Amino acid sequence: MRSIILIFVTLFTYVHGIRFYLEPNSVKCLKEEIQANVLVAGEYEVSVTPAVKTEYIVKDSKGDILSKKEDIPHGKMSKFSFVTEIYDTFEICFMAHAIQPSFSGNMKQVKQEIYLITKRGIEAKNYEGVAEVSKLKPSEVELKRLEDLSTSIVQDFARMRKSEEEMRDTNEATNTRVLYFSIFSICWLVILSNWQVLYLRRFFKAKKLIE
Repeated sequence: MRSIILIFVTLFTYVHGIRFYLEPNSVKCLKEEIQANVLVAGEYEVSVTPAVKTEYIVKDSKGDILSKKEDIPHGKMSKFSFVTEIYDTFEICFMAHAIQPSFSGNMKQVKQEIYLITKRGIEAKNYEGVAEVSKLKPSEVELKRLEDLSTSIVQDFARMRKSEEEMRDTNEATNTRVLYFSIFSICWLVILSNWQVLYLRRFFKAKKLIE
């Protein structure tokens, strides 16, 4: 039973960590699809790079800005968070700008390292803050976390069932349309073949090739 719980915890833990390099005057973006009403939290750290200004921006597919910081402090772990309103594809972009454009050509070999961690769902929730505000004991905090985890699992299964039903309805509708189209095509082929036979018969009769 414990192993099953651990499997579920592993399946429904949404933590992603990534490291990448960013050259001056360049942009790198990451995209991810997230369900509606989900808390998303992130932590990022930008390596110390002289004469380079770094910023990030989080947008949805419509271009609405959910989070933004224009001058990221280098060498310091920073945080951001937002709550999704609808199921959508969200994009986070990091941009590096050379402060001295005249030297940007000599700085192409300088790469800035960015470390990004994103969390969503219960992993993004700050249970330490909840414990301090509600004055909960450690066991109560753990029970609260497990309760939120079980709710998340139920919601995910409900979304999976809904997606399965939508896919099944789409498949059934597609099969029905294909059947009707096939019947329609066969009927037209029969009509055209009969018309062609009658036309050729009249043509040959007109040329007195047949009686």
